[in-house]
Amino acid sequence: MTLIQTIIDFILHIDEHLVEIIKNFGGWSYGILFLIVFVETGIVIFPFLPGDSLLFASGALAAFGSFNITFLLIVFFVAAVLGDTVNYQIGSKVGTTIKPGSFMGKLINQEKMKKAEDFFNKHGGKTIVIARFMPFIRTFIPFVAGASRMNYRYFLIYNVVGAVLWVGICTILGYFFGNIPIVKDNFSTVLLAIIFISVLPAIIGLIRGQLKKA
Repeated sequence: MTLIQTIIDFILHIDEHLVEIIKNFGGWSYGILFLIVFVETGIVIFPFLPGDSLLFASGALAAFGSFNITFLLIVFFVAAVLGDTVNYQIGSKVGTTIKPGSFMGKLINQEKMKKAEDFFNKHGGKTIVIARFMPFIRTFIPFVAGASRMNYRYFLIYNVVGAVLWVGICTILGYFFGNIPIVKDNFSTVLLAIIFISVLPAIIGLIRGQLKKA
């Protein structure tokens, strides 16, 4: 199984994998969740890790007592804020020096990077909040903000607000609705729907851009 297939399998069956993680690692499971969210938001070359689906599935398991919902929210919030902060710092240090043909240039998806730049330039500071709900884009936006030398205090405000909304909404939705029989029996479909809704703003923006060009 390739890395991409492994990641897709993890996302689509994330509830099952989380149960395995809890059984094998117990209280250390919080640390694993922290690392996944931190890396997904903080390291620009790992935008493919699960974000929305991980929060939703963890919230659903918290409803059964597998996680403490309050502690879970804190762990995700800290991971999300620190992740974006590290990503911003990386962008401010190396963002403007990366060349397309370089090692880092090959690791970073240039097409996704360009979309993030366009989105950031169009929507400004609120992009940091909006991008939280957009897989892939949310990993590149803090990097772009750092590379463009956005004022850090200004960035931090939107970073915190975006983290509160993203973590709160996705995790609480999972907590209250993740274990409804119809949702639980069609968990993979629900997760795909969550991902689709998350990328919908980007799809709409792309369509609008194409229509303007036409």
